[in-house]
Amino acid sequence: MADEEQARDPARDGPSPGAGAGADIGTGVVVEDGVRAAKGKWIFHCGLKGLCPRCGKGRMFRKWLKLQDRCPACGLDYAFAAPDDGPAFFSLCIIAFPLTFFAVWLQVRFEPPFWVHLLTSFPLLAIGCVVPLQFIKGWLVASQYVNKAQEAGTEKLWADLNARHAEGRED
Repeated sequence: MADEEQARDPARDGPSPGAGAGADIGTGVVVEDGVRAAKGKWIFHCGLKGLCPRCGKGRMFRKWLKLQDRCPACGLDYAFAAPDDGPAFFSLCIIAFPLTFFAVWLQVRFEPPFWVHLLTSFPLLAIGCVVPLQFIKGWLVASQYVNKAQEAGTEKLWADLNARHAEGRED
């Protein structure tokens, strides 16, 4: 039973049998929503904690924003991961824009001297945009793995690139 449970990939297989995925199998709606919810929870869990999206045990990062080459627990190769500028984009959209509106509101409402912005607005923006980068990057990498995401029409290109990269590591 333990071998069977280890062979399961909860991120891709959905909830384990009997995990309450839904009783109405005839319509498929309840089961589909249960699988989707389980995938979402798994992605969020792995991304937030920086854990491998396959096994949920190994650390995803070797440094603050630098991914491991492989998961130390299950050996998942992170060559598929290409979050690119995604973490910065989400950080700016989710955090920087609201904090910028706060800084503008502070200026319009109270007209403080510039040093007040140096003590409030700038540190809030810097810390607010930099701190969540690892969580967002982990979330994007886990999403790419669970949803098997890659650019359309690039399967052969990525396979060739990863093969050359693997050959370079072996030399």
